Amino acid sequence: MSAEIIISDASGIRIDKYLSERTDLSRTRIQQLCDCGKVEAGGKPVRSSYKISENEEILIDIPDDEVPDVLPEDIPLDILYEDSDIIVINKPKGMVVHPAPGVTSGTLVNALLFHCRDLSGINGVLRPGIVHRIDKDTTGCIVACKNDFAHTAVSRQLENKTCHREYLALVTGKIVHDEGVVDAPIGRDQRDRQRMAVTEKNSRPARTHFKVIERFRDATLVECTLETGRTHQIRVHMKFINHPVVGDPRYGSKCPYMDTQGQVLHAFRLTLVHPRTQQTMSFEAPLPKYFSDLLDIYRERI
Repeated sequence: MSAEIIISDASGIRIDKYLSERTDLSRTRIQQLCDCGKVEAGGKPVRSSYKISENEEILIDIPDDEVPDVLPEDIPLDILYEDSDIIVINKPKGMVVHPAPGVTSGTLVNALLFHCRDLSGINGVLRPGIVHRIDKDTTGCIVACKNDFAHTAVSRQLENKTCHREYLALVTGKIVHDEGVVDAPIGRDQRDRQRMAVTEKNSRPARTHFKVIERFRDATLVECTLETGRTHQIRVHMKFINHPVVGDPRYGSKCPYMDTQGQVLHAFRLTLVHPRTQQTMSFEAPLPKYFSDLLDIYRERI
């Protein structure tokens, strides 16, 4: 259980709207807390439609999330590399990396728990072994760690930017420049808490390097390298420069030529220093069939 106290700096605004703009909680979540009597203003529980007054003390009582049982599941894995310290997976489209509220099975963690005898416990029971993540509909390389020693070492590489992650993305429109860097901070979208956006408010620095690989009549294949690892970073940055990822349901639009089941984005290469041997290792995940088929369609339209 945690509590947050906010002294309001406005008046006449619904409390659910006000709090959703000033906390990490969604408006829906705040409404649920109001329904349970967990939001107080002036010392009394209030409804989500309550209009706040300036300098009013607002108390939000946030219950701890229930931790679901995460069970091993016999889900096939496309393993690119494995030893006693790390395992590198070619994650398929549609697979969530770790359990979350409402998603407790079918995740990469469920599959790893079945395949591996041990996983690092640093990230807790919901994310054992997970050092970084990629979105549900993004495919490609992801590394997991089997012990805390490896987890600490790989995490440090991510922090120090010595672990390199390279992606292939098909984006809308023709990018004129052969290469470039998008250096723009990313934070929660103030109008839609389910989205991220380039913003100066409550944001963190984010840098994405891109290089044009191939141009089509109405799209561009680019290679993107992450210097930072913000949520939805490539998707947000490509939208920011007016070239959203093809098929992206959140930041772009559906692909006009085939059902891509989400963004056309593939983590094709991962380079890191092995935590125990100190050898630099590079892993590549082959392009998914849907991605290569779509490229053929675009090539026919040149």
